[in-house]
Amino acid sequence: MMSRLWQDFRPFLALPDRQARRRLLAGAALAALTGLMGMALLGLSGWFITATALAGLSTVTALAFDVFMPSAAIRLFALGRTAARYGERLVTHDATLAVLAALRERLFRAWSAAGAARALALRPARILFRLTADVDALDTLYLRLIVPLCTGFIAALAAGITLAFISPLLGLAVFAVLILSGSVMVWRISRSATPATLRRAALIEGLRSGVIDLASGQTELLMAGQLPARCADLGALETRLATHENRLNRIETGAGIVFGVIAALLPPAVLVAAAMSGIGAPGVALALLVAMAASETLAPLRRGALDLARTRLAVRRIGPGLAPPDPSVIPPSPKDGVAVCLHHVTLRHDGAATAVLGDISLEIRQGEHIALTGPSGIGKTSLLQCLAGEIAPQSGEVFCLPSARLTQRTELFHDSLRGNLRLAAPDADDAELIAALTAAGLESLFDSLPDGLDTMLGDRGQGLSGGQARRLALARMILRNAPVWLLDEPTEGLDGQTARDVLARLHRAKDQKAKDRTTVVTATHTRREAENADRILVLGQGGILAIHIRGSPGFDAALTALRPD
Repeated sequence: MMSRLWQDFRPFLALPDRQARRRLLAGAALAALTGLMGMALLGLSGWFITATALAGLSTVTALAFDVFMPSAAIRLFALGRTAARYGERLVTHDATLAVLAALRERLFRAWSAAGAARALALRPARILFRLTADVDALDTLYLRLIVPLCTGFIAALAAGITLAFISPLLGLAVFAVLILSGSVMVWRISRSATPATLRRAALIEGLRSGVIDLASGQTELLMAGQLPARCADLGALETRLATHENRLNRIETGAGIVFGVIAALLPPAVLVAAAMSGIGAPGVALALLVAMAASETLAPLRRGALDLARTRLAVRRIGPGLAPPDPSVIPPSPKDGVAVCLHHVTLRHDGAATAVLGDISLEIRQGEHIALTGPSGIGKTSLLQCLAGEIAPQSGEVFCLPSARLTQRTELFHDSLRGNLRLAAPDADDAELIAALTAAGLESLFDSLPDGLDTMLGDRGQGLSGGQARRLALARMILRNAPVWLLDEPTEGLDGQTARDVLARLHRAKDQKAKDRTTVVTATHTRREAENADRILVLGQGGILAIHIRGSPGFDAALTALRPD
């Protein structure tokens, strides 16, 4: 069992860097110090109270008894325990949150790679669950398992060594009881809770996905008369979820009762062992309170053991995203002045029998404007996705300079105007953001916003018209300052005047970057989007059917074949 646990948790345990490991170790050390301070405080207090009571029985012992050193030590342990507890909470939680933040970023980057992004985009609720609930579950591993286990072991060892100076048999017995009870408790709770925990995790993910689907498709469900049935299905899921949560609560309650029984039996056992060893009253008080304080360090293990299966499941789910990327063949460096190079590239959708695009070889010079044309579904968007690195080709080599992609659907988030723009340039200052808005034709909108860049946008850009949302996406692309622009029907769905203005601003922004030789690749069905192209590529079944250069008769014919404005 331990080897399987190690195999599951090893990718996550290897994630923190050296600095993060030092902080995690410091947090565990402070937690252990807190437990030791508490044991010392309680044990010394018990010994001191008992010893002073006995010393007060006669005048001679009362005058000879030193009360200052023990009382000073008690104050030291009390203040030290408070400081150590504060430091432990500060360091452990700060270190944990830093590791989880780095983990989310690493997972997001891994799932943005070719292939993974396309698969996860089919179920957005799944990637949301992985980045939130599954990552949050991993804090249990450190805060509720590793730290309490280290603290409990060190406390048991310290209690055993301390009591061994009084009686070796007593020290060994207390150490063995604490270690055995802690180990059995963790093993038994985790084993009992695993089935219910796994079912609960599956139900939570299903319930969350169902609620997201219900919220996004409630209009369609209502029109089809399926909304009540869907709500009833979600209610049934919630009922089943409550059943498993009640089962876990009963397991935790039972574990608490067992722990209480062990804690209640420990003092009589210590008293019996002390009596058999012939220890005096102050020593008995010290042994009794030290053993009780050491047992309290095992209490946090109950919750950690209960969540062990959930944590293990989370690690298994996100583990592939933590693996180092497979080494890939690096394509040969292109010639100087080349922005895009495709060499015998074949693209095929998952599960498709035939390739969308087969054996394509293409070279695009820096500064060129290329228009991709062809019937809907022929592979124009797939080719742009391949150039952007969102999907991987089945064969061949692809080279593309860093790119910015303007998709058919404008992706805006429930965030401020500044936050949406800074997705493209996180370090951009307000002046650069306003300049990008002006370049995209949103200066009048910006001037009308009372909160300026702090204005909150609704989900998917609610509060903006279609043209304004498109312009905002254009401003974001300008901020990206990439040498290659990938435009997927950039004016689709816009009225003629707005579409012409958006295109004019695109060309103006490209001309302003003429010294950088910006390359533009546009997938289009309309003349207005292709009329400024240097070459028109006509895509057909399986590949590129024709390439028409500006000024040739074929170029004008290909332009005429496109949909008019």
